[in-house]
Amino acid sequence: MPETRYIFVTGGVTSSLGKGILASSLAKLLQSRGYSVTIQKLDPYINVDPGTLNPYEHGECFVTEDGAETDLDLGHYERFLNEATSQANNVTTGRIYQSVIDKERRGDYLGKTVQIIPHITDEIKRRIKILGSKGKYDIVITEIGGTVGDIESLPYVETVRQLKWELGNKAMVIHLTLVPYLAATGELKTKPTQHSVKMLLENGVQPDVLVLRTEHEIDLSLRKKVALFCNVGLDAVIESINVPTIYEVPLKMLEEKLDITVLNKLGLAINEDIDLSAWNSFLTKHKNPKQEVKIGIVGKYVELHDAYKSIVEALVHAGAENRARVNVEWIHSEGITKENVVEKLSHLNGIIVAPGFGHRGLEGKIQAAKYARENNTPYFGICLGMQVAVIEYARNVLMLEGADSSEMNPKTPHPVIDLMEEQKGITNYGGTMRLGSYECRIIEKDSNVCTAYNKLTVHERHRHRYEFNESYRQQFVDGGMTPVGINPETELVEVMEIPDHKWFVGVQFHPEYRSTVLNPHPLFIDFIKNSLVEK
Repeated sequence: MPETRYIFVTGGVTSSLGKGILASSLAKLLQSRGYSVTIQKLDPYINVDPGTLNPYEHGECFVTEDGAETDLDLGHYERFLNEATSQANNVTTGRIYQSVIDKERRGDYLGKTVQIIPHITDEIKRRIKILGSKGKYDIVITEIGGTVGDIESLPYVETVRQLKWELGNKAMVIHLTLVPYLAATGELKTKPTQHSVKMLLENGVQPDVLVLRTEHEIDLSLRKKVALFCNVGLDAVIESINVPTIYEVPLKMLEEKLDITVLNKLGLAINEDIDLSAWNSFLTKHKNPKQEVKIGIVGKYVELHDAYKSIVEALVHAGAENRARVNVEWIHSEGITKENVVEKLSHLNGIIVAPGFGHRGLEGKIQAAKYARENNTPYFGICLGMQVAVIEYARNVLMLEGADSSEMNPKTPHPVIDLMEEQKGITNYGGTMRLGSYECRIIEKDSNVCTAYNKLTVHERHRHRYEFNESYRQQFVDGGMTPVGINPETELVEVMEIPDHKWFVGVQFHPEYRSTVLNPHPLFIDFIKNSLVEK
């Protein structure tokens, strides 16, 4: 196996250009040529992780198998590569500084003045090399968050400069920039790209490849101009034009020969037998649906779709598997009332009540669960979505007046959802929830969940503090809502289901985190399958 190579992906001109999708697409192509690849994200904010960030600030918090709360780009990495990420795949400035300060407090620096260079940059280098040092990967792609020129990104850019010097042709930089189109003149403008590269050069980093995001095709003369002004070869000027779906980006990068350019620059062999057959099969099914289904996502962050990114992508995967186009309708839970619930939900084929924290919009979610239950509409409750289904059932079927979650109402007479025992006494919020992968045993063989999984033991990822209150378990069983999945070690209820309903499932875990292009999640597949059937 060759020594690990490192690829750094930086961005210029503006944020949200799609560095994560570019990194994932390149990784997919390299993987398809036989290389073992992983991707990591360096985030420049001082939060230790995104776990305490409001979704309005940062979108979805993605959880890895080992319980790391990470940036949503790690979800893209997993969906494209079909491989799990870990704590080592997401590094924040907060974590870097915390580590360096801990070392200083222990006296590791022997009384020296602790500085950005070399102490912070050395710690960043150590984190970058962790994945490569395990000997598991041929190539490590590192995405640097933010935009070149951001003051908070400077330590990362400096670290890249040092690593390029130390590693020689075993490291390279791909710089993603925007080539805007001015409608008034009918021209694509390269000046923003030139200035972005100039800023990178001022920091001592020469990009090896430029990827140009554009809404219009870039002709040869413009490519030559960019190559000349930015000190890169013509073959290293790559067009990244807008495409209908992110899953087409790898194919566009293949057309542009990005992977070949990268392998040549890293001195790695090019395996001509690239295998993208399964990927192309998914795209064929996705782009040629035979039917349509309308799914409502009920949540309190619906104006920010990135807050539910993994759910949306899991629906895309499941839709392709069912040869169906999934049309998502975003429904703000605060806008659902007893009076308008029929108007809001009656046209839907299926309802997902999304995860979340806090009481805002809770009653609207409860109304959504009630509507789905009473109208035999397929219902998929995820995390809090399971909990609201339990609360609704307790109030309206078991007639437990005032039933609630102790998170929302500490004085409720019937805390059917209560704080987990190990969470009691915890005062810090960061990284203290039940996080990561846990075993779930399916105890009802004739349940929809068992049909979907087609096995009795599964492992799913969690992110929660509150749980189904075990003391109410028998009342629910007697009343017609059945616990069908439990954790074998703790006996915690993981899955609730209504057997008499066509498809009414609530799960305490987050199945959306495990759905990938090549392995769509079975619960989402079965949910869409049942939503396609007439009521």
